[in-house]
Amino acid sequence: MDKLQIHGGVALEGEVRISGAKNATLPILSACLLADGPVIVSNVPHLQDVTTMIELLGRMGVSVTIDEKMRVEVDASTIRERVAPYQLVKTMRASILVLGPLLARFGEADVSLPGGCAIGARPVNIHVAGLQAMGADIHIENGYIKARANRLRGARFVLETVTVTGTENLMMAAALAEGRTELENAAREPEVVDLANFLNAMGARIQGAGSDKIVIDGVERLHGTAYEVLPDRIETGTYLVAGAITGGRIRVKHTRPDHLDAVTGKLEEAGAQVSSGDNWIEIDMRGRRPRAVDIRTAPYPAFPTDMQAQFAALNAVATGVGTIIETIFENRFMHMLEMRRMGAEIRLEGNTAIIKGVERLTAAPVMATDLRASASLILAGLVAEGRTEIERIYHIDRGYEAIEEKFQALGARIRRTPG
Repeated sequence: MDKLQIHGGVALEGEVRISGAKNATLPILSACLLADGPVIVSNVPHLQDVTTMIELLGRMGVSVTIDEKMRVEVDASTIRERVAPYQLVKTMRASILVLGPLLARFGEADVSLPGGCAIGARPVNIHVAGLQAMGADIHIENGYIKARANRLRGARFVLETVTVTGTENLMMAAALAEGRTELENAAREPEVVDLANFLNAMGARIQGAGSDKIVIDGVERLHGTAYEVLPDRIETGTYLVAGAITGGRIRVKHTRPDHLDAVTGKLEEAGAQVSSGDNWIEIDMRGRRPRAVDIRTAPYPAFPTDMQAQFAALNAVATGVGTIIETIFENRFMHMLEMRRMGAEIRLEGNTAIIKGVERLTAAPVMATDLRASASLILAGLVAEGRTEIERIYHIDRGYEAIEEKFQALGARIRRTPG
């Protein structure tokens, strides 16, 4: 298994181009199942999760072709099966996103429950309840959600908790339902808006995406289209924090500054000088050590849970004490234990981490436990004395395209080595 080796101590400088958003690409590829003609999706990031989604579509018999620029053409007219098997779903929870489109377009879907997840543990139950409100017959059998419907009917549905994939699944299903669907307490993330824009480009009638109430007037059919995925705001934020934590100066380009207000606000609080234009953000730390910041994660437009780990690394070497409160996911502090091995002073109390900044971290062998945790360990390695070695980096490849090449271009001493 590959590892990353990092020699810390370099202030990063230069420009980095942001890839397409993983969390927009996955629902958009799922939504291609709704179209009765070929769909071309561009600005698709070359990531393990995207490969898994394309493999899932291919397993169903959908025709998928990819060119050298990672433009993906999807033609669902060749579909043979309406099944998302456990072998693929267990590696990527986002596979649940094919449930709504399969049911709406073909009247049936057998989708494995995500691995290690009872129906009530994560909001898969909301996906099911929403589809049942639209007239679907659903039961759980042998670890699979088995859904059937002649044609879904529009309904008013209040999501019990704010869930991005739940909002997306129900919005896709409603696009081909008979009549009007109103989704209340809907997720407001930019990726939800991107999916709505994509569906509308195929002929859907969706209003209100980006607010907590989305109204969908179902149509008889959706046609093929060409669409470009929006830039990845979490990748953007990760590189901005890398600039701040190393005392450097970085410009991220091909991004959306308006999607990162919560993140850039915290970076300014940490002492960074932040400037932006239409599609770029620049951060300049001028060689200074960051100041500790307090963070509380919450659904968009508040501070994103996917940036929490990166700011934990920042606080670990900042002046002062910073508190991080995680309100979205349980068990999302495992990276903190690895950072302690590098000399970070972190106290955990339930869903709160109290971090007292130290002058410097020291290199140690560490292990990535999930996607964003692995990004935080890279950031810690960039400022640690000595050579940090990160194991299990397959987590990183799920969500960051060409991460070591991009960091090398900014001056980081980082390389991938065979395990």
